[in-house]
Amino acid sequence: MTTREENPDWRSWTTPPGGTGNEFDSADVGALAHLYRGEVYRSTIWRTRLDATTNWSVVTLGLAMSISFASPTASPLPLLLVGILISMFLVLEARRYRYFNVWRARCRWIETNFYAPLLLRSHKPDPGQWQDVLAQDYLRPQYHIGFFRAMGRRLRRNYSYILSFQGVAYAGKILVHPAPAHNFSEILSRMAIGPIPGIAVFTCGICFHAAWIILAVRTRQLDRAKHKGSDGVRGMG
Repeated sequence: MTTREENPDWRSWTTPPGGTGNEFDSADVGALAHLYRGEVYRSTIWRTRLDATTNWSVVTLGLAMSISFASPTASPLPLLLVGILISMFLVLEARRYRYFNVWRARCRWIETNFYAPLLLRSHKPDPGQWQDVLAQDYLRPQYHIGFFRAMGRRLRRNYSYILSFQGVAYAGKILVHPAPAHNFSEILSRMAIGPIPGIAVFTCGICFHAAWIILAVRTRQLDRAKHKGSDGVRGMG
């Protein structure tokens, strides 16, 4: 390992294959324990921010449904507009998830490489490359997941259910109010918004829901491909 005297710029320090081999003493173990507590706290804070945007989506969807189903003659437009608003919340939550995933990955890395061996062997964990992976993540912090993969994860966890419910609520409104629809032409006429014909609204709706379904499925495939059989230094994130 390059020493401080040889190169004072710590950002350019390198480590040999397999890690530096530096063992922890009692002070190091205590410091790492406090570091872990700090990372858990930060991940918890960002987790609450994820829950906040999800709650906003649920509340706005409920409000839109209350307005549209208030009477048979009420407009279904709020159910369309809330889909745009939920998409904005999804974008915000995906950005927040990328931050949350940094702290989550660090916590998980320490748990699997430090605390798990400590519990299994009842002695200080062996030094290895995991130390250098964690150190480099602090020296050169970066996201561990791309934006679209983060969006796909939030879709699969929460927003697929919210958007599905929004689509079903809109379809129900169109089909039953102000009276049960008898044919597809009548459905299209009810979907018209001012000068925008119903067929255009129908097409946009199909494309919108197809897009988030494809994104959820594709990012799931990418996640599986990245982490399949991978428990090494690429496992963070």
